[in-house]
Amino acid sequence: MDKTNGVQGAQVVRRLSEVLRTVSAAMPHGISTSDVARSTSLPRPTVHRLLASLAEEGFLDHDHSAGRWLLGPELYLMGSVAAERYDVTGVAREHVKALAEATGESAFFSVRRGDETVCLLREDGAFPIRSFVLFEGKRFPLGVASAGLAILAFLREDAVERYLSTADLSREFGPAHDSEALRDRIAETRAAGYAVNPELIVTGSWGMGAAVFDRAGQPAWALSLTGIGSRFTEQRRPELGRLLLKHAHALTTQLRSHGAP
Repeated sequence: MDKTNGVQGAQVVRRLSEVLRTVSAAMPHGISTSDVARSTSLPRPTVHRLLASLAEEGFLDHDHSAGRWLLGPELYLMGSVAAERYDVTGVAREHVKALAEATGESAFFSVRRGDETVCLLREDGAFPIRSFVLFEGKRFPLGVASAGLAILAFLREDAVERYLSTADLSREFGPAHDSEALRDRIAETRAAGYAVNPELIVTGSWGMGAAVFDRAGQPAWALSLTGIGSRFTEQRRPELGRLLLKHAHALTTQLRSHGAP
């Protein structure tokens, strides 16, 4: 194989992956070509060609009236097949619902995908004021939001250091996400067993998260709660943390029995 063609082919695959992830994160409302270009830092003409090619193959749909791109039917079909191996939401749903009912807050189940977390499930509790920082399909880098911090904190030390040496989170998420600040929050998370996000993404919105582990003992998922600051008082946080850890431990045990990868 021609080495140059191989490199170019890999670059195309990476770009297609970036575009698909960007559209996925914008669901269910979709996203414009310009916003995809902005998010991926790719030239707009390049992005338009990639989007059009993906649409031709059925991986995307284009709403011409709104000028927005959405995930297409081919991805749904592939996802249905892949779900037999990877879908663990059926097992996790009972814990997400129980957390929402017990606390009144919004509860979530997220999965690690590379250096990101993706929200898979959301269940709103009875408390009428809610935070909409996190929703199904929303992606955050590891270390951002409570689910991503809980997962990052319990990765192997070499993996944590490798990630912190290359990630540049402070540019988008502020100085509370620079490497030194994250190291402090990782230490706090390890000591408590659960992560706390004190309105670091949206003012007034707090979150707490606990890691869920795979068969190899690595953090692969997370359960989390979000709500307004007045609901996450210093007196209440230990209670919420114990509840998260209880469900995270139970879910870890279930997923290992379920045969999750």
